[in-house]
Amino acid sequence: MSTGTGAGPYAEKDTGGGGAGGGPRPARRRAASWTAALALFPFALLGAAFWFGRLVRPGADDWCFLPVVRDEGALGMLAKFYLHDNGRVANALLVVGYGAFGVPGHQWFAPVSGAVVLGVLWALTAAALGRAGLTAPRGTVQLVAATATAAFLLATPDTYKTFYWPANSVSHTLAPVLACAAVIPLLRARTRRGHVLASATALLAGVFIGTLSEETVVVAGVVLVTVLLTGLRTPPGPGRTRLRSWCAVALAGLATGTAVLYFSPGAQARRTRFDADTGSMLAPEALGAALRAFGEILGTVLTTWPYLGAVAVGVLLGLSARGGERPARGPGDGSADGQSRRRPLRTALAGLLAFLVSGYLCVVVTRPVFGADVTTASRVWGDFLLLYVLLLTGIGVLLGRAVAAPVVPRVRRTAPRTVVAAVAAAGCVLACAGLAVPLFRLETEMAVRARDWDHQDQWLRERAAQGARVLPYAPVPVGGMLEPFGGHGRRAWPASCVARYYHLDEVTYSTRLP
Repeated sequence: MSTGTGAGPYAEKDTGGGGAGGGPRPARRRAASWTAALALFPFALLGAAFWFGRLVRPGADDWCFLPVVRDEGALGMLAKFYLHDNGRVANALLVVGYGAFGVPGHQWFAPVSGAVVLGVLWALTAAALGRAGLTAPRGTVQLVAATATAAFLLATPDTYKTFYWPANSVSHTLAPVLACAAVIPLLRARTRRGHVLASATALLAGVFIGTLSEETVVVAGVVLVTVLLTGLRTPPGPGRTRLRSWCAVALAGLATGTAVLYFSPGAQARRTRFDADTGSMLAPEALGAALRAFGEILGTVLTTWPYLGAVAVGVLLGLSARGGERPARGPGDGSADGQSRRRPLRTALAGLLAFLVSGYLCVVVTRPVFGADVTTASRVWGDFLLLYVLLLTGIGVLLGRAVAAPVVPRVRRTAPRTVVAAVAAAGCVLACAGLAVPLFRLETEMAVRARDWDHQDQWLRERAAQGARVLPYAPVPVGGMLEPFGGHGRRAWPASCVARYYHLDEVTYSTRLP
């Protein structure tokens, strides 16, 4: 996509031709150059994050998943989840997808899943621009997608569990991304066949997500209901009818998948373990505690300043995008223009409300399991944090469009646009720098853990091959991950899973590596 731009990276000036003296073609090249330079920062950050995935080693639940996949295959893992653990059969399928490869599967999970997140947000941004009738300079879509991906994956207080730990990522990081992917066919649909395909995709995605993550079901359900309610204010027509039918199909898919999960033996067993029946979850004191916990979570999220990179890149997109609605204004008649200006504001407010409601409901759902620790268990916030990042990006687009709009017809505010573009570009760079510091600190911890884990793994395998049945194990934690004999040997879990992984009868607590 491309459009003419002028002074500064995202400023525009009217030019009369395509000559060498500053016509549209040189302006487009300048815009593409600025965009490419900015995109280097988030793409370099993501490249480093993907490369660090080679340092991931199994831990916590991974110890228990790997022996099941190795010894019992996909059916064994499906039975484990559906009958005993939590009922998440889609989760079990994804675990088999990486667990079948053993340790290399864990190492490749971060770069592969990160590429999926980047690809989906890239396609979603391009599809949203196309649906809105907008075009942007070449490379802008990639810049937006990369910056949003970096903010979503790396701005969380616990990047290791959010991004690098597969057992968590499939439920709370990838799940909302898959929900976004289901929207792309709807945005791309232009024919009746396209709308049928979009509805079928929404149905299948709803069922899959319903058996993957209860929290993503909550977020997706709230967003779909919000879209249906806000759509009541739009003029009737085929577009509104198709949108409402698509939302209804998606909700039906979510309901079907959620029913499969909720009534599974595994989900019932999980509710019994944590005393998380619906009545106790919705008790007034539980709802009040969840509200206070969500307030603390909001305090953490709203003060995590690198998220502002999503706003900054949205401003750049809004400044550079061309096209969209341009309502006609007659003498003395500003009603069409006023309605057009109010619609984005209503959409932003509806999105903000959906984020707050869905975030609170996610805490209501997860608090019975995590208790008071839900305020620090940032790894499970990803279900609503992706909506937060998309909301910030959208607000940035609206701000950029507002700055780019002419005060009077055919008059461009080049100087303010240039200043705002420069500030937004600086914001993108600073956000990436702010995310890079803790990421490289985490890489150092991961490298130490990988070295120790590999050494102990080789020693255990050699002794087990020699016939040993009981061997010592020294915990090698990283990123707050649970390891056997945590709390200075007080918590044994998952020591029995480690023993099974190495074909041992038992592992005992050790304070020193072999």
